Amino acid sequence: MSNPTAVSRNASQRRLLLLATGTLGGVGLVGTMVPFVASMAPSQAARSRGAPVQVNLDTAAPGSLVTIAWRGKPVWILHRTWDMLDRLGRHDRLLADPLSREAQQPTYARNATRALRPEFFVAIGLCTHLGCVPTYRPEVGAADLGEDWPGGFFCPCHGSKFDLAGRVFRAVPAPLNLEIPPYEYQSETRLVVGQDLNGPA
Repeated sequence: MSNPTAVSRNASQRRLLLLATGTLGGVGLVGTMVPFVASMAPSQAARSRGAPVQVNLDTAAPGSLVTIAWRGKPVWILHRTWDMLDRLGRHDRLLADPLSREAQQPTYARNATRALRPEFFVAIGLCTHLGCVPTYRPEVGAADLGEDWPGGFFCPCHGSKFDLAGRVFRAVPAPLNLEIPPYEYQSETRLVVGQDLNGPA
């Protein structure tokens, strides 16, 4: 016959061993998961690449194009002259989306100049066809672009054309106007790309 006290003690020891083993296994699992989950968080370098970028507009002479990097993409700041602005409304018949109805810009840039301030055009410098970088071609009636060319951006990869407000021409591969990132002015000469009144993008 077995001793009931010994059986009870053995059962108690088994429960204690199971509890200790389960607890130790749980602690080990959590200890293993913490570094794994932490490695999935973006690094400091990745976070800084997505941070808003400040631009000093004093460096942009009228007619010049300044390129900065934001989130790994080229962002253009074009200081348009009054002549460039005057030309914007004259070629709407050549454009696929002259009124910017497609959501390629924040609501504050859904206007004739696609900008907060008419003289400064801010856009992501990637063609909306396959992501090539168009070239800045401000000259009117360039021989290789046709006499109707009002000045703008030309994508050499597949021939897409955009005017000086980043609006896409008809009958080109690009389906949409150039994308406008969120941005705001902190002063007359300081622009911040990547944040607007709604906060950082």
